[in-house]
Amino acid sequence: MSADLASTPDYRSGRVVALAGTAALGGFLFGYDSAVINGAADAIKTTYGLNSLELGFVVSIALIGSAIGAWFAGSLAERFGRRPVMLMAAALFLIAAIGQAFPIGAADLTVWRFLGGAGIGVASVMAPMYIAEIAPAPMRGRMGSLQQLAIVVGIFATGLVNYAILNAAGGSSTNDWLFGLAAWQWMFLTMIIPAVIYGTLAARLPESPRYLMSKGLDKEATAVLQTIYTDNVEPLIHQIRESLQGDHAPRISDIRGRTFGLMPIVWIGILLSVFQQFVGINAVFYYSNTIWQAVGFSESQAFETSLITTVVNVAFTLLAIALIDRVGRKPLLLVGSVGMVVMLAVLTFVFGTADVNSAGEPVLGDGIDVVAVIAFNLYVAFFAATWGPVVWVLLGEMFPNRIRAAALALAAAAQWVANFLVSTAFPPLASISLGLAYGLFTIFAILSIPFVAKFITETKGRSLESIGSDMTASKK
Repeated sequence: MSADLASTPDYRSGRVVALAGTAALGGFLFGYDSAVINGAADAIKTTYGLNSLELGFVVSIALIGSAIGAWFAGSLAERFGRRPVMLMAAALFLIAAIGQAFPIGAADLTVWRFLGGAGIGVASVMAPMYIAEIAPAPMRGRMGSLQQLAIVVGIFATGLVNYAILNAAGGSSTNDWLFGLAAWQWMFLTMIIPAVIYGTLAARLPESPRYLMSKGLDKEATAVLQTIYTDNVEPLIHQIRESLQGDHAPRISDIRGRTFGLMPIVWIGILLSVFQQFVGINAVFYYSNTIWQAVGFSESQAFETSLITTVVNVAFTLLAIALIDRVGRKPLLLVGSVGMVVMLAVLTFVFGTADVNSAGEPVLGDGIDVVAVIAFNLYVAFFAATWGPVVWVLLGEMFPNRIRAAALALAAAAQWVANFLVSTAFPPLASISLGLAYGLFTIFAILSIPFVAKFITETKGRSLESIGSDMTASKK
């Protein structure tokens, strides 16, 4: 047992799970909103007469909003606190749900998707930050993984709801359903329910004790910690106070360093985020229906296949939660990278060597289509059990207290920019060759292996303050 684990005060596990679970609901909205476009994309393309590049822009503009939302979330969290910024994310989700359901045209639909993306970006920063700051070291990996679990459950819920709406509307997302609204409009309207639930529950959360102490509110911070820990919290208060000592309040400029303008630890967080996206996972969830229809599946079959993928995603995220505080962060990342390399290589070969029809789309024969579906889902499984949750856990815990908000905001913003690049590039790349698109994802999965081996430090079972003290030298 590590010194940190041995010295951790006794805590109330139920209280920790309740707080972390509520914060992680932002991840549910994140997953729900980011994946809802999967069911509506073809209908939007048809309704507004968009080409592949235009559709890619409408889909991925949300990611630019996410990058901007993530960037500003850090400074807003330092100024106003973690809870008020979570409520801001809930409000953005609510507004975007209504706007996307009732667009005047493609132009304002793009605006609403941008606002929804901003909500995603804010939530993507606040959930891991808050969870890392309230969870005891022995539980922090599992609690941090709740963010990813909520994301994949949100993606699964979107697929299930979209599929139910599609069937109720007669098998086409462009068909009218209830009250004269098309099926794809109802897909967006369903986001209202989780947005209201998240906002209501987030309003009941206590403020992060580490934020309170950064504002000199030690008494209030102590009161929050006493609801989490059963032992004397004064030693923990002392550790947090020492980690926050400095000649000014935490600010964005604290992440500056000599390595291309930033501290090395910040660059590691940025690259970790970029690799998570450049292995292509969100191309799977934004365009999986389109991919399967392109290789000959009907719209209904494509929905069913995509739904299976979301079930796999949830199941293997649960496996990650069971393993992350036992196995550790770094070993899981390495296993995930190797597994993704193999599965992506198989998909590259299958799509790259398939016959093509008159439209230039690959045609998978009997047997090969089964291989593609299996490899596709195993790729998702390796990601879900490793890179999906582990990256969010590391981003929440790898930065010192004084720079956590700013560094996490920058790393998350970089993740959304990378996501935008992949999502925007995928439709035109896939129109040339799905094999080409998956070949590029394979290359980045290969490159992630030496990156993790050299630069990722294990944080399992360590307090945030001890992790932060080891990173102090990175400021130089």
